[in-house]
Amino acid sequence: MQNIVYAVPVIGLLSLLFAYWRTAWINQQATGSERMTEIAGYISKGAMSYLNAQYRVLAIFAIFACIFLGFISYNDPHSSPLIILAFVVGAVFSALAGYLGMSVATKANVRTTNAARDSLSRALDVSFAGGSVMGMSVVGLGILGLSVLYLVFNQMFNADGSSMMRVLNILTGFSLGAESIALFARVGGGIFTKAADVGADLAGKVVAGIPEDDPRNPAVIADNVGDNVGDVAGMGADLFGSYVSTVLATMVLGAAIVTGDKSMVVLPLLIAAVGTIFSIVATFFVKVKEDGNPQTSLNIGNWGSVALTAIVSYFIITQTLPANFTEGTESYPAINVFWSVLVGLLVGVLVSLITEYYCSMGKGPVTRIVDSSTNAGTNVIAGLSVGMESTALPMLVLAAGIVEAYHLAGLYGVAMAATGMMATTGMQLAIDAFGPIADNAGGIAEMGIEDPKVSEQTRKRTDILDTVGNTTAAIGKGFAIASAALTALALFAAFMENAHIEGIDISQANVLAGLMIGATIPYLFSSLAIRAVGSAATKMVAEVARQFKEIPGLLEGRKGVQADYEKCINISTNAAIRQMIAPGMLAILSPIIVGFAFGPYVLGGMLAGVLVSGLLMAIFQSNSGGAWDNAKKSFEKGVTIDGQLYYKKSEPHKAAVVGDTVGDPLKDTSGPSMNILIKLTSIVALIIASMIAQ
Repeated sequence: MQNIVYAVPVIGLLSLLFAYWRTAWINQQATGSERMTEIAGYISKGAMSYLNAQYRVLAIFAIFACIFLGFISYNDPHSSPLIILAFVVGAVFSALAGYLGMSVATKANVRTTNAARDSLSRALDVSFAGGSVMGMSVVGLGILGLSVLYLVFNQMFNADGSSMMRVLNILTGFSLGAESIALFARVGGGIFTKAADVGADLAGKVVAGIPEDDPRNPAVIADNVGDNVGDVAGMGADLFGSYVSTVLATMVLGAAIVTGDKSMVVLPLLIAAVGTIFSIVATFFVKVKEDGNPQTSLNIGNWGSVALTAIVSYFIITQTLPANFTEGTESYPAINVFWSVLVGLLVGVLVSLITEYYCSMGKGPVTRIVDSSTNAGTNVIAGLSVGMESTALPMLVLAAGIVEAYHLAGLYGVAMAATGMMATTGMQLAIDAFGPIADNAGGIAEMGIEDPKVSEQTRKRTDILDTVGNTTAAIGKGFAIASAALTALALFAAFMENAHIEGIDISQANVLAGLMIGATIPYLFSSLAIRAVGSAATKMVAEVARQFKEIPGLLEGRKGVQADYEKCINISTNAAIRQMIAPGMLAILSPIIVGFAFGPYVLGGMLAGVLVSGLLMAIFQSNSGGAWDNAKKSFEKGVTIDGQLYYKKSEPHKAAVVGDTVGDPLKDTSGPSMNILIKLTSIVALIIASMIAQ
């Protein structure tokens, strides 16, 4: 059974071939009118321009990171200069995953618009195909890179016992590269998209009183560009990092538990590969009729991939692992690892369902926000309340899942629960990524279809997909947050193993101080990210107002008069590139400074503080923002408040727009970055653990 690991890179290549096939199919679809193609060209050009600028900056960061890793490998006998190679491969693959997903998304958006002119079914086919390219590119590159490096280094070092730990220490460089790029991509993309989105909403819908995605608004193209750089490229890099970190953390624990038996090391790779296969299979079941519910169709694909992965995992685990294994003083049967995987899958499902409840239109929490939209102040208060309330159930589910997985199979069980949860990342990300494509499609319909009746009908279909996409995006964020909790615990255990510490006692003053420092970091990180969005949005509003004032006939919609879209794109680009640095360096440098200055125990306390505080901040921000967004969208169909019916452009709708504006940077910038912050601090701590060991 040991040789079965060689199938993993093959499955990774298969996933990439599937992505290529879907890309070719998308390219064959019609793009629609010349005006639609022109608008899509603006979006594509702006997105690629930003991504190229971002990658140039990240290349400079990568050089300094390689120098630091060289210092680590020189001073740490358990490491090797090969960690630099692993870092570079991880960083390149992370950037490539985001690039591939975004390049296809910018092709799929206009084709989705054209498909929506005919039917909802065709629109879902095209938009979901674009999302599936993102999903399968991420998991394909993830398991391909991780498995190939593992097999090569395993052969080089003839890995067994301590040499196996050395191989896995080198592989942490791959995870560090992935998570580092993910953090900058998520934060930078989040700043870009929300600066444009908030600016467009405030200047357009609130001040000028013109519709969303109105071509008169100079910020709308920047907003559409932001959907791609933030919600596609940023999200792709984010989940690539999460995926890789989860699998690697489990491999590290597997090596630490059973010396001389590689089965516990390769098992996470096998489970990830199985999940990839069934994610591909599940994409063929995502279909919807014209009057059907896209959410139901997506759920069938999602839960189908989860169920099939769980069934096959039983046979993989029972055939791969020894009948019993020992962790510390406790002995566990192999079958308990399977039950741990099921626990992880169940936790993922429950967190997803809870997130869907708090963020979906028509459900109690969103309805409470709608009912409080008589003015902007009460809308904001209601949204904050919903976000805070939404932290309780997910944290209880996570706590129960951790306790149960630990009871079943120790820390390895917790790590395998996380691996099980992330196994179907391909399908989860495909569902997540189709939303921004549908959102872009709606904007192109609004701006690019001249016939009002056709535009309205097309926009209705894309709005259905966009609304579903908002919910699936929130679910995806909840899913990633849950996996971050389990992964961080596994990384924490690996850190303690490498740092030679047996436990963290918070009754010790220095450890408690570390805990308090760690709990502060997510707040400071969020402040930096949100402030960046606010300052850039202020500039965006000023630029839009300037163009309305200085370009004759623009606000009136005079024929032949066009806004200067490029100026607004440049505002978001410059803000994102400049202001993504500080949050990113906070995440990377804080564990290094604390670890070398105060030692492993204080660093352990800091990691615990980042984990708990970061999880709460992530859930609160993501869910409150998602709920605010769908509260605003509720007015598109009409809502009843105190017996009176209200629609778009009403005063309650304007209040809901303000609430959504507050929630935008929370759900799309700082909130989703929390899970990367949690894992990245843990990975950096793991890399330096041997050097600061006592």
